Amino acid sequence: MRYIWAFCFLVFIGLSSASAQVGGGALSNQPQIVYIPSHPERAAIQSLSREESLLEGSTVTTAKGELPLWDTPQKVTYVMPLGDVARFYRKEHEVAKKAVLVKEN
Repeated sequence: MRYIWAFCFLVFIGLSSASAQVGGGALSNQPQIVYIPSHPERAAIQSLSREESLLEGSTVTTAKGELPLWDTPQKVTYVMPLGDVARFYRKEHEVAKKAVLVKEN
């Protein structure tokens, strides 16, 4: 186990010294030209492919006693609108106990 750690340490030292000799880890201020590949076939005008059905191979599967999801009763939860929440907090703030200003010289 000791030898593995020693080997990894030596490799790390060797790599760090090699990068210091090559460029020193500093960025070059020379402009780098970037070539973006073009795909002319994608932009060409061509005829549309044949029409395909999205429903091919799909079937409706039902079993005895099974209901679709839209026929099952949904639990309706009430969510208070944001405006009502703001009015509630505003009323609560008006009724809340205010601090008394005491000024001492």
